[in-house]
This record gives sequence, structure tokens and C-alpha cells, in this order.
Amino acid sequence: MNAHAKVATAAVEAAETRIAAYHWPTLAAELDGFGCAVMEKLLSPEECRQIAGLYVKEQHFRSHIHMARHGFGKGEYRYFRYPLPDLLGGLRSALYPRLAEVANRWNERMGITLRYPAAHAEFLDQCHAAGQVRPTPLLLQYVPGDFNCLHQDLYGDLAFPLQVAILLSEPGEDFTGGEFALTEQRPRMQSRVEVVPLRQGDAVAFAVHNRPVQGTKGNYRVNLRHGVSRLRSGMRHTLGIIFHDAK
Repeated sequence: MNAHAKVATAAVEAAETRIAAYHWPTLAAELDGFGCAVMEKLLSPEECRQIAGLYVKEQHFRSHIHMARHGFGKGEYRYFRYPLPDLLGGLRSALYPRLAEVANRWNERMGITLRYPAAHAEFLDQCHAAGQVRPTPLLLQYVPGDFNCLHQDLYGDLAFPLQVAILLSEPGEDFTGGEFALTEQRPRMQSRVEVVPLRQGDAVAFAVHNRPVQGTKGNYRVNLRHGVSRLRSGMRHTLGIIFHDAK
């Protein structure tokens, strides 16, 4: 793994303790059934404020994206550079093994031969060997009128099928509107929409691209996209944790 991508052991251990407190069989069942699962209060309000406060500090980021310029919506976000902040790097490393179990089970059900290694460092080695070396965790900022079009975060041939978003602002106090939404495009059926209610510090794990659904003739794939509805007032910050790196 790229030396800059290495995460401090203490940060990973602290994050692992935090992640282990959740009931993962229930979260896995939510992911299997709906393509998303909420981890309540993953971050404290103070941690949320600290991470959101990084947005104006250029030294933490490799690029700054204005969504309207690319047709992505309206708003902006910044991709972190390596090394990631300890809290972010720790969470990324600690969440990955839990989600890799779900991802491997999904691939088996969908007839996909690819299996993901148990450790995130090993998966990043695979990404970097494929030329995907740029970190993908990002910090998003929305102001009134901003929104994020439905999309999929695929940055190369290697794409981990699950990702995590953490709401850093408090609905009703810091902002109104700006709901997280997930859509499923089902074969020969109308699309299904899931609006996920989140409070400050809550995290949602969700499918990036496809997930398996059990049908009468076996498993079939549904295609997913995610986005954020129009912000009506205030300011909304979100931390996005994507587990594959980009070309």
C-alpha cells in the first residue's frame, strides 16, 4: 500500500471498538433487504463539528469540485488527500471488513467471481496496482438551493460495492431539506425510492451500484443510485467514505 495511505494503528483500533458496538447481523439484514442501513450516532456532535471545520482548510484536500460545472447538481465538495485525518482513516479501515463480508456474499449471489480481501490495506494495494491511487473520501457542503443528482461513485475498474455517508450537521437546526435518497431500478418494474432520515452523527451504509434481490427464479440484480434533495435553508455538511481509490 502507498505509504501515504497508511493509517495509524491507534486510530484503527479506536474505530474498531466504536464499530463493534453495533449489531452487525441487523445492519447486514437491512443492507440485504433495502440496500442501506443506518448506524446511529457514529460520530459525536463535537467530532462532526471538527470534521466539518476542515472544509476551509485547503491543506487537507487534493481537489475542489463545483457540482454545477459537471452537471452533478448544485453544491460543492472536496476530496481529501493522503494522509487522511486519523478519525477518517480509522473509520475507513474499521468499517471495510464488516462491509466486505456483505459485499462478498452479494457477489456470490449475483454470480460475480470477484472476492474482496478481509483487510482494507490489501484492497487498496489492489486499487493502486490497477492505477487507482487517488483517495476518494470527501467532504460535501450544501447551501440553500443546492442538491446532488442521483449518481453512482465509480472511479475505476475496481469499485467496492458499498460506501458510507455521515451527516455532520443537525437537521432542523443547521439546515432544512437536504434529505438523503436512494433509488432502485428494478427489471421490468418501476423504480423504488428510499428516503433515509439521519440526525447529526448518524451514518448510512449503502450500495454503490448493484445489489442482489431474491426472486421467484433466483437472485437478480437491481441498479442503485443515490443523491440529496434540495436544501431549503442553512448549511449541510456530509462526510463520504468510499473504500476504493480513483484513477
